[in-house]
Amino acid sequence: MKQFDTSLYFITDSGTYEEAEFLARIEAALCGGVTILQLREKNKTTREYISLAEKVHKLTKKHGVPLIIDDRVDVALAVDAEGVHLGAEDMTVAQARKILGEDKIIGATAKTVPWALDVYRQGADYLGVGAIYPTTTKVKTVLTSVDTLRDICKAVPIPVNAIGGLNKNNIDVLAGVPIAGICAVSAIMKADDPKIAAEMLKARAVELKII
Repeated sequence: MKQFDTSLYFITDSGTYEEAEFLARIEAALCGGVTILQLREKNKTTREYISLAEKVHKLTKKHGVPLIIDDRVDVALAVDAEGVHLGAEDMTVAQARKILGEDKIIGATAKTVPWALDVYRQGADYLGVGAIYPTTTKVKTVLTSVDTLRDICKAVPIPVNAIGGLNKNNIDVLAGVPIAGICAVSAIMKADDPKIAAEMLKARAVELKII
């Protein structure tokens, strides 16, 4: 059975960072207690994505953290990543499972209970649900209410993570919701010190009994 911990799920954003700084920020976040890491690159060529993924994978393996590749099953296969995360416009979970096999982690985005049930039945191992708050990392942000998040948690037996604009100052809205963890992008990636940011976010989530 696959073992993984989504309590502090870090999603990268290379943005305007030079590669060396980007990798340094990732390692700092890993040192700060990130439990699973998703490499998300929307604008790189396949070769560029694979090259960066290989470097990131060295870091995640060093820290014993699973690497999840956003969108791209081919990139995940090329670098032998631990899994892939799929959105509504990507390959279906069922198709990805046929290619990746049973041992890889497959996550899926879900915004409604029917959607969550569908991807669970296709074989998703965990769900990302949001956006809870507006986010600057995507052009189009569709907000998901905390009530819907709670309903999805109750509807499926797999880990459900909240995502979207979350930081240590606003995650209190998640208190009492039976999520498995929180996803963070900017709160860690853009912090002055990603290690401290990850530590503080995790500590606040534990304090609120969210994770």
